[in-house]
Amino acid sequence: MLMEKEKKQIVRFGRKLLEARLTTGTGGNLSLINRDKGLIAISPSGLNYLETAPDDVVIMDLAGNVVDSPRKPSSEAGFHLDLYKNRPDISAVVHTHSVYATTVACLNLELPAVHYLVGFAGRKVPLAPYATFGSQELADNIIATIGDYNAVLLANHGLVTVGTTLQGAFDAAEELELIAQIYIQAKSVGEPVIVPDEEMDRVIDKFSTYGQAGGKSKE
Repeated sequence: MLMEKEKKQIVRFGRKLLEARLTTGTGGNLSLINRDKGLIAISPSGLNYLETAPDDVVIMDLAGNVVDSPRKPSSEAGFHLDLYKNRPDISAVVHTHSVYATTVACLNLELPAVHYLVGFAGRKVPLAPYATFGSQELADNIIATIGDYNAVLLANHGLVTVGTTLQGAFDAAEELELIAQIYIQAKSVGEPVIVPDEEMDRVIDKFSTYGQAGGKSKE
């Protein structure tokens, strides 16, 4: 099976998106790139994650051609491809419609550093302007906004996270959903105090060496 390892990861983390309530039904999408082969494994379009098998996962090249699969790729494949072309430092992309992050996006707000765990993305999570899902305009807006952040909110749409592994991109999506919930709750009571950029720089630096394998962690 071509890219068997990557296909199995797409299936496993697709189910984790549902388990973690980061999306519902067939919403959202996720992908992995094998840069040595120049190929991408991406979730299929419109197929329930619980019903997706490794053979359903679509393999594409960086030109957007389907190399292996009886299925159509995610309708958002365009921005996955553009992210891999523009960010050689990443190997995985996760797109969610998680409730609180999407709420912030529907308010057309960035997600500021209301808590230090926003460091999974950087100093904040920037907001990309609205564009129709699956369009080149949306892909262009994502690329223009994300810069070197590890996440971007899509106005009136959802959240995109990137990482060097699918686990890392998933962890970022999960943690940022928590931060978005805290932000919404804090704003319902008053105006939240934002962690200064200088402190966020220290946090991000500590994240780079924290944990058993030097990766990001919660505490």
